[in-house]
Amino acid sequence: METEVKLTKLASCAGCGAKMGAGTLVKLLDGFRTHSDPRLLVGYDKSDDASVYLLDENTALVQTTDFFPPIVDDPFLYGQIAAANAISDVYAMGGEPKLALNILCLPESMTREMVQELLRGGYDKAYEAGAIITGGHTIHGAEPIYGLAVSGFVHPKRVLTNSGAKPGDVLLLTKPLGVGVLTTAAKAGLAEPAVMDRIYRQMAALNRTARDIMVKYRVHSCTDVTGFALLGHGFEMAQGSGCTVHIQSGNVPFHPEAWDLAAMGLIPAGAYRNRDYAEKGVTVRGNVSRTMQDLLYDPQTSGGLLMAVDPADAEACLRELRDSIPAAAQVGYVTGKDENWLILE
Repeated sequence: METEVKLTKLASCAGCGAKMGAGTLVKLLDGFRTHSDPRLLVGYDKSDDASVYLLDENTALVQTTDFFPPIVDDPFLYGQIAAANAISDVYAMGGEPKLALNILCLPESMTREMVQELLRGGYDKAYEAGAIITGGHTIHGAEPIYGLAVSGFVHPKRVLTNSGAKPGDVLLLTKPLGVGVLTTAAKAGLAEPAVMDRIYRQMAALNRTARDIMVKYRVHSCTDVTGFALLGHGFEMAQGSGCTVHIQSGNVPFHPEAWDLAAMGLIPAGAYRNRDYAEKGVTVRGNVSRTMQDLLYDPQTSGGLLMAVDPADAEACLRELRDSIPAAAQVGYVTGKDENWLILE
């Protein structure tokens, strides 16, 4: 849908690049007194993707929310991407999304037709995921913001967290990196339309297939790679699991067009926040270029799943993933605690 109002020009940040830095979040939440509840299986204490609350012996409730400013000018596509990104957190916990609520902020410059297309995009993606949008909340504001609050369900014994990785696990990633660099370039008119069409399709793609495949195997830990980048989310997985995560940079999939742009210094602000947060926990071994490191710190919007898979199941899991998701790759492994939380090789 072509519109006279360019959504991305209405926002100072784009997509998950608008996400507050993880280090800032830790400081904001420090010292909060929270209620304890034996039914709360997963809270915010380990920076997980969603909360999980036990309902009965066979059912746990998964809840999450995510929203961001526009990353594309097409309102329908913006709605699709924002919805896919929010729903992904439920998939990362091993759950199935069922209910969702719209979260919407509208500037006066957005027309009725644009708002309807945005909402239609969100509904379209929720329908594809098997979830029902049952309402929501809308306010006026200076910039457009859209996302969802999502509820889903998972068996209590099959909850996946970002803190369950074990020594020996193999790390698999399901979507290539470089989205933050390329969307930043697109905003400056420096990315080819054909390239961006590929990026938009990737961002709008649900992680449903990846989730449906991984639950067949012994996956010990999972997180989706979004605003904190591969190294930021890997850092959280390592700390939560009490292990060292090794990232094999030569195996990490990325969009080739992002390499030259990153080498030129076209790096989103979120990448610098991610580096400030995680760099102290990263040891670089060998010759890993600054450009490669920048891609590993690049904030992703609606990125793939990073899973720590039992070594006995990793080959079969990766083979099945690649049948449906050709970009899926083995990107590292987990060991007992080494000299640092993350080893970049």
